[in-house]
Amino acid sequence: MELYGRDEERAVVEGLLDGARKQRGGVLVVRGEAGIGKTALLDHAAEHAPDLRVLRGLGIESESELAFAGLHLLLGAHAALLDALPAPQARALRAAFGLDVDVRAAADDGPGAGRGSSADRFLVGLAVLSLLGEIADERPLLVLVDDAQWLDQASVEALLFAARRLGSDPVALVFAVRDGHPFPASGLAELRLTGLDEESGAHLLHRHADGLPAHVRGMILQEAHGNPLALLELPAALSAAQRSGDLHADFFHLGSRPVSERVERTFLDRARALPARAQDLLLVAAAEPTGDLGAVLAAGRALDASLDDLAAAEASRLISVTDGRLRFTHPLSRSAVYRAAPLSLRTAAHRALAEATTADRRAWHRAAAATGPDESVAADLERTAEAARRRGGHQAEAAAYERAAALSPADEQRARRLVAAAEAVENAGEQQRAATLADRAAAHPHDPLTRARLARIRATAANARGDQRAAHALLVDAAAEVGPYDAEAAAYMFLDAMSAAWALNDPGMIARTSAGLTALRSSPVPHAEPGAAHLVTAVDGLAAVALGDPARGLPAARLLVEAPATAASAPGLWERASTHWWHQLIGDLGAAYERARALERDCRAGDAIGLMPAALFHLARAQLLMGRLRDATATASEGVRIAEDTRQGLFAGNLRGVLAHIAAAEGDEDRCRALTKELSAQGLPIAGAWSGGALALLDLGHGRHDEALHRLEDLWAGPHGHSGFALYALPDLVESAVRVGRTERAEAATAAFATWADATGQPWARAVTLRCRALLATVGAAGAVAGAGSVDPAEAARESDPAEAASGSDPADALFAEAVGVHRVHPHDQRPFERARTELLYGEWLRRRLRRTDARPRLRAALELFEAVGAPLWAERARAELRATGETTPVRDREPGLLDRLTPQELQIVRLAATGLSNRDIAAQLFLSPRTVGYHLYKAYPKLGVAARGELARMDLGERRPSAGPEAQAPPGPA
Repeated sequence: MELYGRDEERAVVEGLLDGARKQRGGVLVVRGEAGIGKTALLDHAAEHAPDLRVLRGLGIESESELAFAGLHLLLGAHAALLDALPAPQARALRAAFGLDVDVRAAADDGPGAGRGSSADRFLVGLAVLSLLGEIADERPLLVLVDDAQWLDQASVEALLFAARRLGSDPVALVFAVRDGHPFPASGLAELRLTGLDEESGAHLLHRHADGLPAHVRGMILQEAHGNPLALLELPAALSAAQRSGDLHADFFHLGSRPVSERVERTFLDRARALPARAQDLLLVAAAEPTGDLGAVLAAGRALDASLDDLAAAEASRLISVTDGRLRFTHPLSRSAVYRAAPLSLRTAAHRALAEATTADRRAWHRAAAATGPDESVAADLERTAEAARRRGGHQAEAAAYERAAALSPADEQRARRLVAAAEAVENAGEQQRAATLADRAAAHPHDPLTRARLARIRATAANARGDQRAAHALLVDAAAEVGPYDAEAAAYMFLDAMSAAWALNDPGMIARTSAGLTALRSSPVPHAEPGAAHLVTAVDGLAAVALGDPARGLPAARLLVEAPATAASAPGLWERASTHWWHQLIGDLGAAYERARALERDCRAGDAIGLMPAALFHLARAQLLMGRLRDATATASEGVRIAEDTRQGLFAGNLRGVLAHIAAAEGDEDRCRALTKELSAQGLPIAGAWSGGALALLDLGHGRHDEALHRLEDLWAGPHGHSGFALYALPDLVESAVRVGRTERAEAATAAFATWADATGQPWARAVTLRCRALLATVGAAGAVAGAGSVDPAEAARESDPAEAASGSDPADALFAEAVGVHRVHPHDQRPFERARTELLYGEWLRRRLRRTDARPRLRAALELFEAVGAPLWAERARAELRATGETTPVRDREPGLLDRLTPQELQIVRLAATGLSNRDIAAQLFLSPRTVGYHLYKAYPKLGVAARGELARMDLGERRPSAGPEAQAPPGPA
């Protein structure tokens, strides 16, 4: 087939095919108006791929509410390959195809799923990725999906999830999407088709409508606006007089209507020229989306149409029949026939089809034929919704429930179905639409438990749009009402309400939450439910912390995050992911790390892809705070990828914030600023806190103390000044304030940090508190920082008296030495980066006091620790200070280790490979394809200097724990 005027477009498509031939997966979204040539370009791709296996799919508008209908039409013929997939993926895809629905039902209610959970809809996407890889095992694969805008949402999610992970799979995937319809393909390559240029349009018209007078061809070219389908179809609609040019151009009556409407009109005129029974059969075909010829003929018989009437429709070139399947020659012809038919005929066609099709489609045909409330039809739709839920098709479930509600004669049934629709939409990840449905449902009378469910849905949506105040009001009111009936549900709602109050740092909201807790605690129900009592105590502790009393609040808050995993009422994955936010308040980073690692491991084992961004954020945050920068980079990078694929913008932003802090600690200014710019572009409320803290740390590393202080004061005074973001940045504020002579600011920050540190009882926090007090002690009477600049005459005089210099009588000396001592008492210091900063600041102070011999051990320790955690900018600062002491021992620049040569994803893969896992097992854990895993191993082996997988087991690939550093050669001073 020849394409006119599409040289650039053909080159793009052929490049995609070449990539698949070279083991490079790729995806392309072709967009354009109806008739612009999208299908022709897909046909061209198929024709130029004789060496590729080709799969073709089609989105059908009337199928858009049937879960996984498009996916089944595309891949259902390859169900025999499901046994080659990892078992959880195979189960998920079988359930999606309706082959094993009981498995999906069990997954919904299985242990560990947690509050509000459902089967992970993204697991089907991972299964699609694996299945495409299996299909492409023998030769590269080309997948073409036309009219993708009509695919059901479950199929869209699954296909796009797979498309973003093709990596090294020899698969080319092309979607054709009509303009004016949503198709969430952000981040994927796009190709927009526009009208043909005049010369190409003239060539096409000449090829297919030769013999028209020149002025008639000119009118058609003008009317078609370069739309190839219009150029083909408008000439066929001309009468003999029009073809000869005897009639004026106004006879076309095309005016300013869109080209698609003009072409649709030609299809409709062609249909209306058919005999009446042929038109009826054509309408039945338009209403039956699968092209099942048997179903069309069976339904046609109910309208007195027969196989003979089909011949006339075929002769009109509106439809074709191949291999028992009926296909409209263009989607516009289908829509023209269906929309132009009167309601009575459409109703009759759907009623006839309901008797000739399978269960799910029967329910929708009955619904299309209904002209008023009908409980029988509504009950059929409800059964369809339940089947969609078992398959994981939450959008289809919601559509069926919503339509069932509209057809429900009784208010009680209508309300119940609207609630189910709202919950299904929430499970599909569309909080705002869920809130709209919940608002409609709330207009009907409900019991307290149902009202609480609706309030939670509406509050979740309010939080998602940044309206924590509205979320808080909904949750507190609903929790108070539901408390006498379900204390644990009420306690969780109070927890969510406290989170909203905390986010706004609003004492009034916090006090209102506490008052609700007091009422719940006085009820006899919580005491009979240990889980509820535990939550009430914990949330009350959070209130105390928020109101400035960490000593009273932290012990209670520990109850929230330290629930024993073996308890009979142990929290599920959802609850663990939700409550882990509060670990940063406890300060026990080791425990936070271990629990985050366990959460991540359990999410992988349970294929809970939707929860992975939360689990990876908590893990990356713990790794960052513990100075494991390389590991945090690998974790956060994976988290960003999954968060974007699953459309979880909040976690994508939080993970970018972690990466920005890593870049700041490493001194990578360009990367840090690029990441904070991305954060700002996301528009998240928390973006300013992440960016402010990261850029301030970057400024500190570069010695820009004024800029650092300005950023940190903004953070402290802003809406997140009470949060963990500001809490962990307080020592940075102290250092920058001391350096610029803002003693009063440093004192306030030190006092705030010390109050929290004392309440945590964590040694690292005590050591950092001592460092802050030491910095304050370096401030001279005049307010300048002793030792912050050049050495003054008094210091030079003291250098002549070594006894005084070494006596340790200076308060700063004693505090610095005690801080180092506290760090060193604990060999597995939870914050090696902070210990390195303590050693550096002490060494700098000693060196500027001209105590060079005492300074060198401190600076050597700082250098080694900074190099161990991977902070080259800070390491260079320590190295420069060492040179200033006259260090004669050459300090060799640290060469990158083997693992530093790997990308974050390569590091993850080689670690798993070293444990003996196969490529397939690794792919299942990392939500990749086995071929992509193999590709990364192929790239990693030369970097590590190994030739085979077995050699990895003998390498040290574990998470790096920086050493405690060399012991000081000089006494540490007073402890």
